[in-house]
Amino acid sequence: MRVLLKLILDCDPDAAWRAIRSPAVFREVSSPLVEIESLAADGFPSVWEPGQHPVSMRGGGVIPMGKQIIRLDFETRQRGEVRIVHDSGQGVTGAVSTIRLWDHKMAVAPDPAGTGKTLYRDQLVVGAGLLTPFAWYSLWSFWQFRGHKLQKLAPTWAYDLPATATDAGETEAAA
Repeated sequence: MRVLLKLILDCDPDAAWRAIRSPAVFREVSSPLVEIESLAADGFPSVWEPGQHPVSMRGGGVIPMGKQIIRLDFETRQRGEVRIVHDSGQGVTGAVSTIRLWDHKMAVAPDPAGTGKTLYRDQLVVGAGLLTPFAWYSLWSFWQFRGHKLQKLAPTWAYDLPATATDAGETEAAA
């Protein structure tokens, strides 16, 4: 079964791209419904890299949901305007291991209306045998929550370029 989101995020596509590759943003949009901890020796990286990332998950921060492997790769399509994070991971233990198929793609692109904002598309395909309808409903509800948090956080993702030496000199001269 499939869960879909299509949103306009109030930030530019570069800021959205940095955000969807950030473990900190991943944890923030999941919390407090799902608390996620890295099982890697060094913890979460500052930016996701392609490869496998083991995590443990707790519902509401207290109910063990199990361990999962996040398996990431990145794609670029349509002259570089569409950037995609693809997670083909799997549950390893606990409730999350009942989901046998996990195919999650998050795509960012410039808003086609030319607003300077970001078109964000999120697709999750899941399969859990006879439990698929229950898994789908739970994940659909969670995805709505995540979408709301993404829209709320997006304006905070703007990227301010560091001040140049010239800018610093002008600031000092003005003071």
